[in-house]
Amino acid sequence: MKIGIDTFGCEHGKSGVGSYLSSISQKFQNSDEINFELFGAEIDRYTYGRDSNLAFERVLLPDDERAEKAWHIFACGFFAKKQKYNAILFPAASYAMPLFFTTPSVAVVNDIVSELFNTKSFAETCRIKSSLKRVNKIIAPSQFVKKDLRRLGIDQNKICVVHSGINHSLFYPRELITSESEMIKPFAIRRPYFLYASTMSSPLKRHVELIKAFEIFKKKTGLPHRLVLAGNEGACSESIKKTALESQFSSDIFLTGYFPHDSFPALYAGSEGCLFPSEIEGVGLPVLEAMATGVPVACSKAGSLQEIAGEKAILFDSTNLEEIASAIEKISTDTKLRKKMIKEGIDWSKKFSWEATALETLEVLKSVAKK
Repeated sequence: MKIGIDTFGCEHGKSGVGSYLSSISQKFQNSDEINFELFGAEIDRYTYGRDSNLAFERVLLPDDERAEKAWHIFACGFFAKKQKYNAILFPAASYAMPLFFTTPSVAVVNDIVSELFNTKSFAETCRIKSSLKRVNKIIAPSQFVKKDLRRLGIDQNKICVVHSGINHSLFYPRELITSESEMIKPFAIRRPYFLYASTMSSPLKRHVELIKAFEIFKKKTGLPHRLVLAGNEGACSESIKKTALESQFSSDIFLTGYFPHDSFPALYAGSEGCLFPSEIEGVGLPVLEAMATGVPVACSKAGSLQEIAGEKAILFDSTNLEEIASAIEKISTDTKLRKKMIKEGIDWSKKFSWEATALETLEVLKSVAKK
């Protein structure tokens, strides 16, 4: 059996879906029964599947989004037949897929698609929805994403929930440097600090509300804590920067921009806690990564976060500034609660691994593969 894996739309490993493909491709292993082959732009030949020695087939295309999407619509089916794939995995299903499938296929949907459609044209929305209705199976990372797809009219019987994993060789409890500053390449970040790791892509990520809640926390407690916002810039970067700059506690708010994923374990470990107010998370891996590293988590009740965090995090309404501020205060001042959350969070995070994700994903691929 030969399984193709599409690398287009994964932004060379530097986005959430890119991190997903990097992680899961390391766990796929060729065997006498199954061979995996990645395909995409030449630049990604060594981006994914390095440790598992997966084959890579180059697709000659201009480095252009329109060209890549057109290729999926008009040429991907012929390519799949030429490569003799028995099944194909599309990790960036919201980016590009064929309209019609000549080879059995599985789409991975890590986005809240109904929210994504608010940023897409009518034609693009129709294209994505049409592809999702025709693909053989869909992998959703949470029940929340599955429900969202059902509301869009996708057959629930084709949707399989496979939770994403975390890399426990990176994210684990570790000894802290006892100095005032935590040296985390390429930054020196002064402790104590709270961390929010998320791209500044939407108002529903709630960066602005978090900054305002942080102000309330600082005024009430007078504690020396800082707020670190780590993540790529996006559509809302300017408004977030403006809110941070105009805050009376602007000197205690630090925006890192893009932050290397391999450096996040140290960033989490040095923090007082992970704050995650986003309302549009379909996956929610940062809360699990923080728990695995041994720090308490306070996050939104919305999206998939309540499902992913279980009862191991403090949950809040992301539109209620006082409620967010209260959660921050509890994490920073209630020693007994901190110890309980840290222990339970570490245990909970062990339920999620990329080995399990890869195994479940492979079972879905086998279920659709043509014999």
